[in-house]
Amino acid sequence: MEQQKLPNETAIIVLSIFGIICCWCFGLGIIPAAIALVLALKSQKLYKQNPELYSNYKTINIGKILAIIGIALSVYYIGSVIYQISTIGWDGIMEQQKEMMEQWGIEE
Repeated sequence: MEQQKLPNETAIIVLSIFGIICCWCFGLGIIPAAIALVLALKSQKLYKQNPELYSNYKTINIGKILAIIGIALSVYYIGSVIYQISTIGWDGIMEQQKEMMEQWGIEE
């Protein structure tokens, strides 16, 4: 019997990598990473029902691992922003940002 490829292989990899890249953009990387994780779990479930039928399980597993990393980094970033706001306050963050802009010579 000829082996088939599991569905959504490319989408899982692309969304996982995009999730890792976007995790520092206000934690928005959690969205594509979560979508990739759901797709990977569906593909894994399909694989476990009939393992001899599919050939690209390793790629799906790599995508799942990357999605978990993207979710973890996004949660870490969101947590650190919440911590900074709770300890320094929003005004303190804006003041630090203003000082950094002055150091770099960037005018408002």
